[in-house]
Amino acid sequence: MVHYKEHLITIETPIRDALQKLDILARDAIVFVVDDQGRLKGSLTDGDVRRGLLRGVTIDEAVSQIIQQNPRYIRKGSRDIYKIIEYRTQNFRILPVIDADDKVVNIVNFRNIRSYLPIDAVIMAGGRGQRLRPLTDSMPKPLLKVGDKSIMEHNVDRLALYGIDDFWFSVKYLGTQIETYFGDGKERNRSIQYIWEDEPLGTIGSVSKIDNFRHEHVLVSNSDILTNLDYEAFYLDFLEKDADLAVATIPYNVSVPYAVLETSNGHVLNFKEKPTYTYYSNGGIYLMKRSVLDFIPKGEHFNATDLMERLIAENKKVVSYPLVGYWLDVGKHEDFEKAQKDIQTIKF
Repeated sequence: MVHYKEHLITIETPIRDALQKLDILARDAIVFVVDDQGRLKGSLTDGDVRRGLLRGVTIDEAVSQIIQQNPRYIRKGSRDIYKIIEYRTQNFRILPVIDADDKVVNIVNFRNIRSYLPIDAVIMAGGRGQRLRPLTDSMPKPLLKVGDKSIMEHNVDRLALYGIDDFWFSVKYLGTQIETYFGDGKERNRSIQYIWEDEPLGTIGSVSKIDNFRHEHVLVSNSDILTNLDYEAFYLDFLEKDADLAVATIPYNVSVPYAVLETSNGHVLNFKEKPTYTYYSNGGIYLMKRSVLDFIPKGEHFNATDLMERLIAENKKVVSYPLVGYWLDVGKHEDFEKAQKDIQTIKF
């Protein structure tokens, strides 16, 4: 993976040096020009250099002579996912991400990722993994390998595939191993921060400890799930329904091998021959407005289901997003064995 700073040059950089960087970047040959404070000033491609040389500019002059001064960009924290989709559709492959001070903080390359969702992600990774003992006696469950990567790494990489780069990991049991494994994420253009639970706080209680989210929407996920969920489709559905909280749900079909009668006071009103009923279970992945987090009590054991019940009682909009792809809760030994087989054929 190319670190985003490989796409940056300063405004005083000689064109000769810029050409060398463009050559190294090969098919991703575009650089973004910043001032000495890291603020975006322009962009430069091979075509810009060629046009400059034809005008008589020499390769020893500064790139300021030939840059495109109004490059397209993505504003960090922007809620306009539709603009990002428009850029992608129009084949703008590589775009800088700038913060509120116009400083470049990342580069989006749609050749490597599918979207750039304006979401903070919290991964709940503090559990003991009791049902997977003895595997979890010396290693936290999120770090157990499925294929060539840990369960949690599959999750993080999947989220990063949709451009999510602000992560919080909630840890407790053997949490130092998780912190050592993932570090701060900077080498992979990510930000990873850790929330430590002194006491078990349930499946969402520790989120109340975070007060520096960077976006208006937050995704909370269990760390022991293996899924190929399309996070962009999940997010767009959340926006279109104007939900306060959306939960990814897993459909289960129950087939009854007999005719089912509908009755009232002993009278048969109707019947269905061998019907199939579809029920939806909690998939352990939640997307919510940041304001919803105010309903989580601080320092108390609190589950995601408690939060949903509280929101429903407050007449907030809680919606279901049926997951049509692959999903597996790696909670038991038989699930772990199934994951080892499934990972060979799952399409991510």
